[in-house]
Amino acid sequence: MEALRLIWDETFTKYDFGDAHPMSPIRLELTARLVRDLGLLAHAGVHVHGVDPVGDEILMTVHDPGFVEAVKAASVRPPRLDEAHGLGTEDVPVFEGMHEASARIVGGTLDLARAVWQREAAHGVNFAGGMHHAMPDHASGFCVYNDSAVAIRALLDEGAERVCYIDIDVHHGDGVERVFWDDPRVLTISLHETGRVLFPGTGFPGDFGGPAAPGSVVNLAFPPGTSDAPWLRGFHAVVPQLVRAFDPQILVTQHGCDSHSLDPLAHMVLSLDCQVESYRVLHELAHEVCDGRWVAVGGGGYELVDVVPRAWAHLVGIAAHHPVPPETLVPSAWRDYVEQRFGRQAPRRMTDGKDVSYRPWTAGHDPEDAVDHAVLSTRKAVFPLHGLDPWSD
Repeated sequence: MEALRLIWDETFTKYDFGDAHPMSPIRLELTARLVRDLGLLAHAGVHVHGVDPVGDEILMTVHDPGFVEAVKAASVRPPRLDEAHGLGTEDVPVFEGMHEASARIVGGTLDLARAVWQREAAHGVNFAGGMHHAMPDHASGFCVYNDSAVAIRALLDEGAERVCYIDIDVHHGDGVERVFWDDPRVLTISLHETGRVLFPGTGFPGDFGGPAAPGSVVNLAFPPGTSDAPWLRGFHAVVPQLVRAFDPQILVTQHGCDSHSLDPLAHMVLSLDCQVESYRVLHELAHEVCDGRWVAVGGGGYELVDVVPRAWAHLVGIAAHHPVPPETLVPSAWRDYVEQRFGRQAPRRMTDGKDVSYRPWTAGHDPEDAVDHAVLSTRKAVFPLHGLDPWSD
């Protein structure tokens, strides 16, 4: 069995909305290069796989046939713009080959889900994946096809009875939530900046699932400006308890790193160290609850040099059971490449130098504190539906 299956080849950079778009494939190229230069691919049991685009029948396990046809029509020259399907907008401009590039991302996450479920791999990472805003009938928020939703659907079709999806992107994981809104076999947990100030404007504590699946949806909406210690306090006050109560057979996690203080598209102020700490905890939960079955995908992240490559290189290291020590120097070859290509200096170490300690929920909460109020709202909404006490640990 592979210790880690990593999905990557250069064809993933063809998911490219153009030079002016914030989701630049440069972030993927730099991540792959940093993973290699850190020596993570040399560890025993780490295997890199490329994949082909999936066929329409796979896409249509989640997406409407009309939407798939619209994506195809927008992917050729001249393209057929279709704003009713979210194609040709400022967020999702069309480009030649868009269907194939998007379907390849789906293929990567689907391959990992099947491999981990069938015990061909212990863990899987597709940092090109995580297209969590894509809806069954339209593209949204830089996302065309929803790779995580397709992979989860395949897991259910292969016999999984309980799948937990955890999304720590700064934006609400609305697309995956929508697909499984009323399915008690899937628990979706999204930790994000509140939709009161940030796209997509959804994901509130009172949104907790459909009539057939109350409690299957969890939303923890942080106020803008949330920093490391309060974010970790909220994460630890919600995620481990619900995962243990739901007892999933496999964990699918989305690791958008746009909650970082340097990210230009949101208002959170997390550090790299905080983000990496959450990766570590999710990995431990996969081993504790899911017998190690863990599929991790990328997502948002728009500080292309300082944040995304380091964050996702840490994710790969944790999944490979060779975590990168925070004090590790960023390889000089990678820093030289960044300077030559972009004319800027790269970070010197694999850390922001921040402390990841936090005050645990068991130490008491302050109803006047905005983060504590958000955490308690989420716990009150969903904990009783899982047989948990919202007031205690």
